[in-house]
Amino acid sequence: MAMFSLAGKRAFITGGASGIGRAVAEAYVSQGAGVVIADIKDATDVADRIGADFAKIDVAEEKSVADALGNAVEMLGGLLDVVVLNAGVGDVGPTLQETPRELIEKVTRVNYWGVLYGLKHAPPNLNDGGSIISTSSMAATINLPGAAVYSAAKRAVISMTEMSALELGKRNIRVNCVCPGYVVTTLGSGREGKQISEAFTALGRAAEVGDIVGAYVFLAADESGYVTGQALRIDGGWSCGPTEALLERVTGSARAPG
Repeated sequence: MAMFSLAGKRAFITGGASGIGRAVAEAYVSQGAGVVIADIKDATDVADRIGADFAKIDVAEEKSVADALGNAVEMLGGLLDVVVLNAGVGDVGPTLQETPRELIEKVTRVNYWGVLYGLKHAPPNLNDGGSIISTSSMAATINLPGAAVYSAAKRAVISMTEMSALELGKRNIRVNCVCPGYVVTTLGSGREGKQISEAFTALGRAAEVGDIVGAYVFLAADESGYVTGQALRIDGGWSCGPTEALLERVTGSARAPG
């Protein structure tokens, strides 16, 4: 059998209609998994095109999350093996002092509570030995002014990942999260994101979704059976430190001053 095969596994993916979620769903289907994509908008057509099923969900509402997971079990004909908590919003810009309450509530409910509800309600719908994978962000560990509420929610995802790994280890359920940098999607990267990535990442570019999905396949596969409680950074080397390009732009030299 080829490594990282997902043949026979049942997977549920929130935010699966577009971006990273859709790319992960397509990768899972190609590796033999039965997949339910869940999204707040009707994505029946997307599901049909990629060979998946669709379940309506609003991750900001606890009952909606619980219902969607139960519906996925019925659609796929058995308990799940993989749950990907990927749905999110990318609203950033205002300083913490300027952020309106409505934006705070929106980002917190979707990016924080949405994962919390998923981690709460996934286990009863998951086989022992299953895998839960959440989408955090590079912003969880690298701060940029204007992203305080977003960063706080994404950092909470790492904390919840670690706690859930401890609580679910007795069932051999692994819980991990992926922390992407800027990704070329409608949510993740505009012109400014590309410019920042060119200066701040070791690879000198923003990520494409194809750079990200392999991590989700690995964490869903049996070959990652001893990986749990981890936050996997996929940031093009941003977290390594200042790049030569950035140093040269700031100091005129690509080397450390001395």
